[in-house]
Amino acid sequence: MTQASVVKPEEYFIKDEPYYEAIGEEIDIFLAAYQQQIPVLLKGPTGCGKTRFMEHMAWRLQKPLITVSCHDDLTASDLVGRFLVSAGETHWVDGPLARAVRHGAICYLDEIVEARKDTTVVIHPLADDRRVLPMEKVGELLEATADFCLAISYNPGYQSVLKDLKQSTRQRFVALEFDYPAAELEARIIKNETGIDDELASRLVKFAHMTRNLKGSGLEEGASTRLLVHAAKLIKAGIAPVTACNTAISQALTDDADMLSAVHELSTSLF
Repeated sequence: MTQASVVKPEEYFIKDEPYYEAIGEEIDIFLAAYQQQIPVLLKGPTGCGKTRFMEHMAWRLQKPLITVSCHDDLTASDLVGRFLVSAGETHWVDGPLARAVRHGAICYLDEIVEARKDTTVVIHPLADDRRVLPMEKVGELLEATADFCLAISYNPGYQSVLKDLKQSTRQRFVALEFDYPAAELEARIIKNETGIDDELASRLVKFAHMTRNLKGSGLEEGASTRLLVHAAKLIKAGIAPVTACNTAISQALTDDADMLSAVHELSTSLF
């Protein structure tokens, strides 16, 4: 026996407004793309707010959000669905992409370049004027409603020959470029997220900029806004600022002893 998996779309709704500070016109552009049924590509460094932005837009549009964290072993079946055997019967179970299409949700494929290239091809019919998802195993062609939205993200800083977004994929999307906020805005975000005072928030941002200046000179990436929030939460909980910066930021950025020492010196100069 074959049947579609039962899913409750309300499970994917975001009830409370996720805090998000716009750094440009990304909200208006996303709303326009959604209305015109154009898929959206978010690109920017890790921890700069791409996922929070998607949560905020899903809340703003009052649409369910289904997020997939892509990885090397992600297969087309993981996205579309597969047959499973239970109690002697065969059941078809929708994957997250099929669930999103079937229920008119926003499907967000996070770090799309981490998925295998033969897997990402399955989104092509959804990302152009066809807006369909072929489900060959069950002989079904799912047509997306006007409510469905496809969004993907990746970090251009990690681009390589092996992990790059193919032109045949990226040219189907409207692209929104994200970066870390300006210092004043980033300090306000940290303060809002954690409740620390203005001075500590400003010092954390200054420390982040110091580490970001080391990108390509020993560090693959500088401290993200996410890591600053982690450090601020530890400080709020009573951890000394230097210790919080070491455990939440420095140790997260590198394992190299010399770089750890250098970054530690930066934090002690501020705190």
